[in-house]
Amino acid sequence: MREDKPASAIHALIVDDEPLARRNLAVLLRRDPEIVQIDECESGADAIAAIRESRPSLLFLDVQMPECDGFDVIELLGREVPPAIVFVTAHDEYALRAFDVGALDYLLKPFDDARFQRALARAKEKLAHHPERQDPRLKRLMVKRAGQVLFLDVSDIDWVEAADYYASLHVGDRAYLLRRSLSDLERDLDDHQFCRIHRSAIVNLDRVLRLELRGDGEYEVVLKSNSRLRLSRRFRKHLHDRLGVSGSSS
Repeated sequence: MREDKPASAIHALIVDDEPLARRNLAVLLRRDPEIVQIDECESGADAIAAIRESRPSLLFLDVQMPECDGFDVIELLGREVPPAIVFVTAHDEYALRAFDVGALDYLLKPFDDARFQRALARAKEKLAHHPERQDPRLKRLMVKRAGQVLFLDVSDIDWVEAADYYASLHVGDRAYLLRRSLSDLERDLDDHQFCRIHRSAIVNLDRVLRLELRGDGEYEVVLKSNSRLRLSRRFRKHLHDRLGVSGSSS
């Protein structure tokens, strides 16, 4: 029988299309006794499957990979993304976008051992304060508006829109800014109630009135509030499945 892992045990996943880059990170990770499992993937598509199956807590993710890059991985995983993400790349122009999608750190190749240790320390600190909860879904959100602090019931939100480094919460005819990225907020929303329909939009499924096929072959999501939102082709099948729409093409 396998022994239970200690509370501080960390399962890490390295995603990079370069074998040498994966090997270098694995060597550094093996020096830490709290890293009890290290897996590797050479593509973004493989990473998505591995994360959904094994649920690693720490992800070292290359930005530039063929077909499915690091940002595609984060976007397609939605709320299934691991709690601690460190982007690893040779290009510094992606740094702002990496933090916008919830990255904890950004390692610029080539990096030395000291820089790696700082990134790992940050990840371990975050994981130490990220215990598994019985009910991790948000019930209410605190927002500020006109000098007031308001508490919004999440179930009252019609849809959420990305607004630079903020999320805009649409409730009826009002909108409230929340200082969180859309990807970060998506991880805390109940995936039985909310669904990503576009790179910059999440919709409350209870507010969906109908889907309309436009003349260009694309769909719009029409809400009970009469708001019309573009349905990205990438997320079409996922929304159709969630709404029980059969016989739909992706």
